[in-house]
Amino acid sequence: MKRIMKYLKNIETVKQEILAGILGFLAVLGLPAMLPVEGNRIFYTNSILTFLLWLVVTCFAYYKMKRGFAFSDEKIKWLISGLFSFFFSMSMTFGAQLERKESVAFTAPSLWLSILALTIVFTVFTRFLWDNMIGWNEGPAMQRPLVKEKELSYFFLIAGIIFLCWVPVFLAVYPGFFVYDAQEELMQVITRSFSTHHPLIHVLLLGGVIQFVYKISGSYNLGIACYTLLQMLILSGIFSWVILRMRKSYMRRGGIVLASLYFGICPVVVMFSLCSAKDGLFTGMLLVAVVLLGELCRKPTVFFEKKGRVAALAGSLVGMMLLRHNGFYACLVFVLLFFVVSKAVRMKMQWKKLFILFAFVFICYGVINSSLAFVFQADASENQELLTVPIQQMARVYQTEQDSLSEADKNTLYEILPKEALERYTPKVSDGVKIHFNNENFHKNPSKYVKLWAKWGKSHPFTYLNAWFMTSYGFWYPDTVIDVYRGNSVFTYTYEDSSYFGYEVEQPGTRESKLPWLNELYRKMSLEIFQQKIPVISMLFSPGFLFWVMVFILGFFWYIEQYKRLIPFLLPVLVWLTVILGPTYLVRYVVFLWFLLPVLFAGLHGFDN
Repeated sequence: MKRIMKYLKNIETVKQEILAGILGFLAVLGLPAMLPVEGNRIFYTNSILTFLLWLVVTCFAYYKMKRGFAFSDEKIKWLISGLFSFFFSMSMTFGAQLERKESVAFTAPSLWLSILALTIVFTVFTRFLWDNMIGWNEGPAMQRPLVKEKELSYFFLIAGIIFLCWVPVFLAVYPGFFVYDAQEELMQVITRSFSTHHPLIHVLLLGGVIQFVYKISGSYNLGIACYTLLQMLILSGIFSWVILRMRKSYMRRGGIVLASLYFGICPVVVMFSLCSAKDGLFTGMLLVAVVLLGELCRKPTVFFEKKGRVAALAGSLVGMMLLRHNGFYACLVFVLLFFVVSKAVRMKMQWKKLFILFAFVFICYGVINSSLAFVFQADASENQELLTVPIQQMARVYQTEQDSLSEADKNTLYEILPKEALERYTPKVSDGVKIHFNNENFHKNPSKYVKLWAKWGKSHPFTYLNAWFMTSYGFWYPDTVIDVYRGNSVFTYTYEDSSYFGYEVEQPGTRESKLPWLNELYRKMSLEIFQQKIPVISMLFSPGFLFWVMVFILGFFWYIEQYKRLIPFLLPVLVWLTVILGPTYLVRYVVFLWFLLPVLFAGLHGFDN
């Protein structure tokens, strides 16, 4: 019997060794598909590095199997890990091809074999990481609540520290980053000619402050500076409030200091806190909403007892929708999902009060939005923002398959997109084509053009997918360099290797730097491949990397069945889904990934205990 047991044990050991070796080989086999490198790959296949990689993965897999990492246990956990790993592997392989070829070879068997190999490898690694993160769930003991007077003192202290951290950058880039449609929004106020292309509430706030100060002082720079300082005050207050909400649940003094320094010196946070674009205030509202939704999910009865919190949640959701059009669509779908998912996981909620709250939010948004449009007689005839992806898809088909298209179809397309605009198609950004979209003709017979779009999509599905991926892959492929505006000339420079951040001061403002060395540092981070050359640090600036960090953490919440932590973050996930349908990939559209990072990590350490 002992011999039989020993023999069986040896068989099991050999099986584990073979499986570990296969897993290591799959990692080596799939890795090249993730690398955006062209040409002969003999440098990789005929390299000792591949052997070392195989050895590391094999040893890791064997170690885990020896420690009882059974492939049959808890199938749902393998499924969750597998889903995360499949989409991550697909994004990495697709992104690498888009980066080097501007298209994905969907029909290539080698592509899908690479995805399969990487999915298997990452599934094992993901389960290993999530299993070892479970201990983080407990979190430290609860803190004693602050008395109201002390809480107010802490609020101003933390907000003041964050604000003071931003002051040197403000002086360096004085009067602030007046960029990304800033001039267009200001001109609407100056000329009293409004449109709904940009959210009216932001147009009026930005243009109103600048124009008011200009009327008093005669200086547009001073007006821009005043708006920048106002936004700095609002956002530093929001960040301070968020830190205090986390402190009430678990955060100790060291965590408060780290979070304050993060919000005060993280370059991406600073850039958009000092930027005139609506993205900063929009993200501030989104951040408040996520934190309050977390409190609602944890203790709904207590939440509704405090009218201030209910009002703050309603105000943040309304503000979010008013500050970006896609905020409305994300919020609408979120509310539907909130009810469905909460019911599915049997969360105890005060459903009647929730329904009234969300109904009130949408009514307020509708009344305010329509009232502003009516009072200021804003032009609402534009459709190109909603049709960005279809416009880009049809333009790509026109450029790549022009000879196979019928003259009748091309003439139909010319009615809404002139031939000259179609010939200016660029894969990474739709602005050059969509700006010439004929809204008047489209309004006359929209079904005519929808049918043409559907017809071309049926015959060119992969072209449509590649057109969409080329304007969005920077949001989900961590290794991309954001250079979508390469060659475009703006007021003070021409974009070259990087379009990471707008940086400049649009007319009628001018840059008057008080700290030239710091101004130069932010210029380099914005317009040059600067931080991208530093290993590891480069990923902290990558929207694709931050996206996968968010998905990884949310996947972990699902893995450990912590739905109360997961549900609030469905809102930023839905916002992300709206931006991948936008005109291009820029940090400004997903700056919430940086703003939300401390709250995400707080969730790992018992933020909702």
